[in-house]
Amino acid sequence: MSTKNLSEELFKPRFKHPETSTLVRRQHHHPIQVHSALEGDTQRGWYRMLNKLLWTWRGVSPLELSEVLARIAVSNVARTDDRLLDTVIGYRGGNWNYEWSKQGAGWQQLAMDAAQSDEAGHQWLQASLLYSLAAYPFIKGDPLADQAQLLANRAYEEATQRLPGELKALTFSIPGGSPVTAFLHMPPQVSAPYPTVLLCGGLDALQSDHYRLFHDYLAPRGIAMLTLDMPSVGFSSKWTLNQDTSFLHQHVLRELPNVAWIDHTRVALLGYRFGANIATRLAYLEVPRLRAVATLGAMVHSVFVDTARQQQLPDMYLDMLASRLGMPSTSDSNLRIELNRYSLKIQGLLGRRTPVPLLAAYWPNDIFSPEEESQLIANSSAYGKTLLIPAQPVFAPFNQALNQLCDWLAKQLRV
Repeated sequence: MSTKNLSEELFKPRFKHPETSTLVRRQHHHPIQVHSALEGDTQRGWYRMLNKLLWTWRGVSPLELSEVLARIAVSNVARTDDRLLDTVIGYRGGNWNYEWSKQGAGWQQLAMDAAQSDEAGHQWLQASLLYSLAAYPFIKGDPLADQAQLLANRAYEEATQRLPGELKALTFSIPGGSPVTAFLHMPPQVSAPYPTVLLCGGLDALQSDHYRLFHDYLAPRGIAMLTLDMPSVGFSSKWTLNQDTSFLHQHVLRELPNVAWIDHTRVALLGYRFGANIATRLAYLEVPRLRAVATLGAMVHSVFVDTARQQQLPDMYLDMLASRLGMPSTSDSNLRIELNRYSLKIQGLLGRRTPVPLLAAYWPNDIFSPEEESQLIANSSAYGKTLLIPAQPVFAPFNQALNQLCDWLAKQLRV
């Protein structure tokens, strides 16, 4: 990647770009205090949910997180909403995208200086994670976020060239629209074709955010990981999310027999949050192609139909949903009507039986995914089971649950 005029181009102040919190024109409400293991916390004075625990788990230093958030908080320039610290207008100091991109560029420069050393791979990975944070929550119509997503993916490809395992970018043709790019992560010291887990991620992440899941949990078990961006995000940005939530992943799944590095007879799905909606859906629609499906905090019914539950969701999350659905100018009532169609119970799937083994992991008192829905997922298969993840402490139980989940996947894949 060329260093020519990097700092000049990235950090030239610009003031014509829209501020992220204004991109979805909904009636915003007073901040509601929410804590979620996968989404983080809503904190007074912030538009975005601050997911420090998950960002740290991915590999960002807690000290670095605090440093960047402090720079945003102390800025004294104009904001869209003076009550919300992360609404600084213009691409300049204090702006969310600017500060995280600046932090990412610092790691990118270190990686360039380190050239081909082992340390360069980790530095490129840090740059990728920070550029991804610059684009968060990936709302459509934000050119600064688009730029940051591009930088994140480029840095990720540089990182994986220098880190254990091998990365291949695979392009899949999709009927009726643009092709999509997926990343295949291949474990070291294992021969192809690989048993593979297709990851169905959340709405608030890029596929490049999941390297640790591969490196620490799947690769040691000899399992490859295939990632794909959610519709309207990253390499899938030209696709809008609709009721057929599994459309892109389903077409990729059907093309796996043509990928020489993947053992298409040993494929499983792992989905978390909205991605678990996709994974669960495919457990009914693609039975012959799947060995198993595991979900984490699945969003499959209540959050789409329960008005009281929706009213507890933070503005950022509702804005993100509206953006993904292609509804940037909508009332809450219209958004609720549309969300109803994403319930797998209303679609007539969830509650039916499937021969695919299902594992549903969940947290107690989870606003996004109540326990009874994980029970329903598990009860839909003769080989179903649930996994309770204790809410406190947060980090250790999450790590333990991922290990149990990946052990179960390895067993189903007969690794």
